[in-house]
Amino acid sequence: MDEPTNPKPKSNFIRDIVDEHLRTGRFSRVHTRFPPEPNGYLHIGHAKSICLNFGLARDYNGLCNLRMDDTNPETEDIEYVNSIKEDVRWLGFDWEDREYYASDYYEKLYEFAVQLIKQGDAYVCDLSVDQVREYRGTVTTPGKDSPFRNRSVTENLDLFSRMRAGEFPDGAKTLRAKIDMASPNMLLRDPLMYRIRREHHYRRGDAWCLYPTYDWAHGQSDSIEGVTHSICTLEFEVHRPLYDWFLDRLGVHHPQQIEFARLNLSHTVLSKRRLLELVEGGFVSGWDDPRMPTMTGFRRRGYTPESIRSFADIIGIARDNSIVDAALLEMCVREHLNRMAPRVMAVLRPLKVVITNFPEGRVEEFEAVNNPEDASAGTRKVPFSRELWIEREDFMEDPPKKFFRLSPGREVRLRYAYFIKCEEVVKDPKTGEVTELRCTYDPATRGGDSPPDGRKVKATLHWVSASHAIEAEVRLYETLFTVRDPMDVPEGTDWKSLLNPKSLEVVRGAKLEPGLADARPESRWQFERMGYYCVDRRDSKPGALVFNRTVTLRDEWAKLVSSGRENK
Repeated sequence: MDEPTNPKPKSNFIRDIVDEHLRTGRFSRVHTRFPPEPNGYLHIGHAKSICLNFGLARDYNGLCNLRMDDTNPETEDIEYVNSIKEDVRWLGFDWEDREYYASDYYEKLYEFAVQLIKQGDAYVCDLSVDQVREYRGTVTTPGKDSPFRNRSVTENLDLFSRMRAGEFPDGAKTLRAKIDMASPNMLLRDPLMYRIRREHHYRRGDAWCLYPTYDWAHGQSDSIEGVTHSICTLEFEVHRPLYDWFLDRLGVHHPQQIEFARLNLSHTVLSKRRLLELVEGGFVSGWDDPRMPTMTGFRRRGYTPESIRSFADIIGIARDNSIVDAALLEMCVREHLNRMAPRVMAVLRPLKVVITNFPEGRVEEFEAVNNPEDASAGTRKVPFSRELWIEREDFMEDPPKKFFRLSPGREVRLRYAYFIKCEEVVKDPKTGEVTELRCTYDPATRGGDSPPDGRKVKATLHWVSASHAIEAEVRLYETLFTVRDPMDVPEGTDWKSLLNPKSLEVVRGAKLEPGLADARPESRWQFERMGYYCVDRRDSKPGALVFNRTVTLRDEWAKLVSSGRENK
């Protein structure tokens, strides 16, 4: 596990609780767990939980387990298990030899259930799902006892054994905890513990047709593993009395469940069910689509694990739900990439420039800084020739008053190279589109320095030598949704109708510095004046490079802070 970046971690209410437990002797150590359900890929909300649970273990010299809470064979798959492990490692954390599965505890959970039956705390119920819902009552009216609630211990043990043996059809019987049908907490109204379901389990095969519910398996799994602090998101606060009830009735090691506010990120959704809809509906190319808020999507887009950990540290741990602006995450990514990403020049929408007074066939090389934030990154040689590519938007034939880039008769600086002046504009005779610029250069400005006469220019352009450039496909990404909170929509509105039709733009034929020809998948670069880009880890191949835009150079978060909108 990575060493902590701060010598003294930030205080929060969870650390206060842990400190109190250690001070009073309730626990003599700290043992946490990250317990994902392997029914989808991890997203940025899970990253917050990973950083919290592994971070607590690191800072208190404790342990953190990785446990797959695999109690629902219908939705779980080994693909998700493998992706979860890969994502946790990529984020910088290590569970060492503590890789566990709730399915490993099926036999022990069954024994626990038998113990509750013998104590009169659980019973086999024949009510259907609809009947159970009907008997449960409402938030204002108490529920009704099941007609099967008072079965004898002997009958319940017999029926439960036969349920496991597969004597009854799916849904015919359930095992329920006997708590209180009048409880104001609906979850304590005799909740389900087991249901009959003939589904193939990705790990246990067909050995079981009796599967535990999440609420039943969760706390007991924590107990079996010796967990001290079971950190959950806020929606599990109402589940805590049930968590405690099971552990108290069993008389086993009792961890402390603590709830914190889950992460909600603007302009996206962080529900695995919603994300699965996007994948299965073909609205995105897969779980690793760079527009997705999944860890694998962020990784493919070029986000760094360091920036995600920094983001988790900045947003902190709170008790109340809120929406964090995605611009804050982008700021964290931008700050890290600014320190570590090499600079290169790339022209996404090329316009040819011919330097008419530069000798044909002549090539010069200029020294370019790889990263001004890191002197150890050194420099590189950039070739310069008679024909160049510049960005099409860097030229206007009839510019407005505050446009300082290239236009007829105007002089600009080429980054690292020379001053050039536009002398002639060549157009397509049929369409009128500008196809080429004829320019002259000033040899006295080599290296981009001001000439001896002291004249100055107001713009510096990036460029690429036409005869040396390599071509690439560049994918430009925007937010996945057009609104800040896609779930806050009027009744009857399909949330998918709010998907951003401009979330992906594919630019083909971009011209890049020749040094990028051997760029490795997942390598990250700053295209000068354009933003940060990453070589796509799936689609990019030698000779057919694909770059994903990670984040622009603009710091949108700074604008939000200055306008006071960051917390709205």
